Amino acid sequence: MKIGTLFLKSNSTGIITFSELDWITTHQFNFTRLEESIAIKLGIMLDAGSIHIGCRLNS
Repeated sequence: MKIGTLFLKSNSTGIITFSELDWITTHQFNFTRLEESIAIKLGIMLDAGSIHIGCRLNS
C-alpha cells in the first residue's frame, strides 16, 4: 500500500478504514517528508469531518 493511493481513495470515497489507519501508524517512521505531509493532511481531513472512519462495501 502507498500513502498517495490511500489518500486518493479516502478523498474520493470519504472513508478511511481502521486497517488503513493502522497501516499509517505502523509505517510512519519510514515516510519521506512528502508522505508525512500527506498523512498530516489525512488527519486534518478526519478532524474537519471531510472523511470518516468506516468500511467500504464491495458492490
